[in-house]
Amino acid sequence: MNSVTDRTSVARRRTPLNRSQIVGFWGAWAGWTLDGMDSFIYALVLTPALTELLPRSGFEATPANVGLAGSILFALFLVGWGLSFIWGPLADRFGRTKVLAGTIFTFAIFTGLAATSSNVWELGIYRFIAGVGIGGEWALAGTYVAEAWPEDRRKMGAGYLQTGYYAGFFLAAALNYTIGVHFGWRAMFLTGAVPVVVAILILLRVKEPEKWQKAEAGAARAKPLREILGPAYRRRTWVACILLTIAIIGLWAGAVYEPSAVIQLATRAGMAKGDSIKMASLATGLLSIATILGCLALPPLAERIGRKNTLALYFAGMAVSIVGSFGWAFYLPNGLAPFIAWLFVLGFFGGNFALFSLWLPEQFETRVRATAFAFCTSFGRFVGAGVNFLLGAAVLHMHTLGVPVALTALAFVIGLFVIPFAPETKGEVLPQ
Repeated sequence: MNSVTDRTSVARRRTPLNRSQIVGFWGAWAGWTLDGMDSFIYALVLTPALTELLPRSGFEATPANVGLAGSILFALFLVGWGLSFIWGPLADRFGRTKVLAGTIFTFAIFTGLAATSSNVWELGIYRFIAGVGIGGEWALAGTYVAEAWPEDRRKMGAGYLQTGYYAGFFLAAALNYTIGVHFGWRAMFLTGAVPVVVAILILLRVKEPEKWQKAEAGAARAKPLREILGPAYRRRTWVACILLTIAIIGLWAGAVYEPSAVIQLATRAGMAKGDSIKMASLATGLLSIATILGCLALPPLAERIGRKNTLALYFAGMAVSIVGSFGWAFYLPNGLAPFIAWLFVLGFFGGNFALFSLWLPEQFETRVRATAFAFCTSFGRFVGAGVNFLLGAAVLHMHTLGVPVALTALAFVIGLFVIPFAPETKGEVLPQ
């Protein structure tokens, strides 16, 4: 009875959130949701968009050419994500909310412009610039929530925030199920312009975190990039870069190739083209729900067993589920149902990204936090772009989707050996 009373009193003692913290969180969450929606729209409309645009660009729209062109455009998109590092130093210098709104403006406008593409070159340029905006949103939203929310709430805040990205996956799937099926890929890209409204609300209604204001007022002008690569932070910076690289490889291998895999399996099962597309949307929705559950389960687990043990558990789950889905179920004679079942497991452990929203801010002081977050995520995206290009080449060479994607499970095995070199920050407060 006493333990129940103790838990109740602890819950009652939690610091209440003020209006600015609530509005700021929902602004960051909405931006991250629409970020996820925008980034996943391309995966869902890849085949119809390239089927139309390749002939206009002088190429035949064969399955091989669609696959290769899709991989190249994904690589360009990820390079844009990598260049999003520029937002971190800007946020450390000018503030979190202004620069966060700038990232949302960028990815929203250029996702909308993708609807006007008349050839693959234009589509590539628009997706590249949209990637620069999309890549900065996570670092700034994660930094904002970590600094704006009270210490006793920010860990769960990180988990809540990360659900937004996968809610965006679900939203993209719902839009594709309705708008995409009936109005085509250009209409899907047009929906990506909606986040401009969120950016305006953030600019008008959200205040800068007090931690950033104090650090800005009391510190000499820092050189954050030099500092995070200097002796004090060098090891944790590079270890975080490696771990995030592994997580990003898994995201783009498992999640981005999932719609294509489901469409192939549904077609093999005798479904019509329209029904196969709808099945891919439903599978993406299931993947998103599972990932949201994984994000919500992660912060309490990280508080109980530590950051490093939690990431090891999620990485091991990713390795097993990628092999189970793409390496095994994809090749079964009637593999659609088993593949979708494995997608739920894959989605749950894909929630490992929530740990970085919680863990990275704990490793760096306020004056360099946004730069460190942006640098570590950007590094992984550059490598992810290269891996994505190699995956496309492997799919083209091997004439199959499953095995190349299944091999990315090896990255998570490597990650299990890297995790011990990271700092354990369980029980520590956010450094000022």
